[in-house]
Amino acid sequence: MPNGAQILIEGLVDAGVDMCFAHPGTSATHIVAALDDVPRMRPVLCLFEGVATGAADGYARIAGKPACTLLHLGPGLANGLANLDNARRVGTPVVNIVGDHAPRHQRLDASPESDLMSLARTVSGWTRRTYQATDLAGDVAEAVAAAYGPPGSVATLVVPADVSSSEADKSSGTVRVEVPGARPGTRPRPGAVSSAAVAAAAEVLRSGEPAVLLLGGAATHGPGLHAAARIAAATGARLLCESFPARLERGAGLPPVERLAHGTADASAQLAEIRYLLLAGTTTPVAFFTHPEQHGRPEPHGCEVRSLAEGTEDVTAALEELAGAFDPPSPFRQKPLRPERPTGELTAESAAAAIGALLPEGAIVVDESNTSGLWLPDATAGAPPHDWLPLTGGAIGQGLPAAVGAALAAPDRRVLALEADGSAMYSPQALWTMAREELDVTVVVFDNRAYSALSRELMSAGADPDGEWVADLLELSRPDLDFVGLARAMGVPAEQATTAEEFTAILGRALAEPGPYLVDCDVPPAG
Repeated sequence: MPNGAQILIEGLVDAGVDMCFAHPGTSATHIVAALDDVPRMRPVLCLFEGVATGAADGYARIAGKPACTLLHLGPGLANGLANLDNARRVGTPVVNIVGDHAPRHQRLDASPESDLMSLARTVSGWTRRTYQATDLAGDVAEAVAAAYGPPGSVATLVVPADVSSSEADKSSGTVRVEVPGARPGTRPRPGAVSSAAVAAAAEVLRSGEPAVLLLGGAATHGPGLHAAARIAAATGARLLCESFPARLERGAGLPPVERLAHGTADASAQLAEIRYLLLAGTTTPVAFFTHPEQHGRPEPHGCEVRSLAEGTEDVTAALEELAGAFDPPSPFRQKPLRPERPTGELTAESAAAAIGALLPEGAIVVDESNTSGLWLPDATAGAPPHDWLPLTGGAIGQGLPAAVGAALAAPDRRVLALEADGSAMYSPQALWTMAREELDVTVVVFDNRAYSALSRELMSAGADPDGEWVADLLELSRPDLDFVGLARAMGVPAEQATTAEEFTAILGRALAEPGPYLVDCDVPPAG
């Protein structure tokens, strides 16, 4: 008779969850042992819980289905919360399995004991603690269904040690949970958008008033993008996508879409003088951060915000139906265009040109470059088709773990992780997993030795970023960070580039060779 741990793992793989990012502890001993009994589950060891949760996010954004994490008690879950919140923000499906003490030990208030369920609820759309092994099959099925649930969710199942070690009949107490419109390993079909909503959107676009069509969710993927571009070509509406899409398809042959700026002033400028803001697969935009005298919403006074399709609805079908209401000319598609390979001084701008010149077709770009990435959108717009995965929830430290997950979801594609130096230090342990799994990930660290984003925020708030203590808190120096030494210590080959020619040559080699590689891009802070 199987024990609870075997029932747990078999339930996950039967529901299509076959990738486990693990930072296990003693509470998960039996679950770890059960992995050998269920070879369909692939476990990947991560040296930090934030790497496990960020990797699960990156995996699901590319694979279109959830991975699971394996974490240990409340402190383990707490270490992974930041990247789970990033996943929650864009509806990434993730299943967390968290080991816990048996109830008899919980009563003793052992050192690692905490209010685990309260922690889980801060980032989870669904939470449950299993109390007996006979309930595990049903609980696992419900957890996966909740993760798949539109528009996607973080589901956390807490499994005490006595439950995972107890023997039970796999079928005993099982509750069969159907995911509507889905086969194991696939997302469920989203709900249909009403014809009335499509007709109302068409009326808005026929009004001749200035309008913006704001895209999110599946609307930032190929079919949705093409339908949206047809609408824009027919009506004159401008296309924008949400500031932090889960996955944006872009490059030559695809309709170019500008992202809504996350800063209040820049976003307000993009939306100035529009009469209608039509939402397609996203929600009303809210500024990433505001100062006391600023508004939290970027649309102008008098602008009407309308919704064509919400996150739970089939936004692609809605856009295609809306495009069919017009007689659109051929929409503009991005022409192939690469920058010249740069020479001379290495700056964030010249590095962006090198990336645009070398980006391979089908690449997955995981972007946490922050202020050093200001020139990347223009430099890569005409590169061969690729996916762009930005930081989504604002909790930095997502980039390197998400690159791990993306590489495991698409082992035939090159992943390019673009990292700010400060952000890279939140989860450098991901480099070790890249080396261990021999992942085709090229990491570029924009090494400007400063928290430039915070300096910009200080200036926008009217504060002096050059004060003695302010400057000291924003500089990454005394000592300088040695990313080449750090990467090599983790088993990842690495080089530093100090000129544009060096960076272009090293990046070209790194993109062409199998396995991980880190390029330390020595640049001045963005002005």
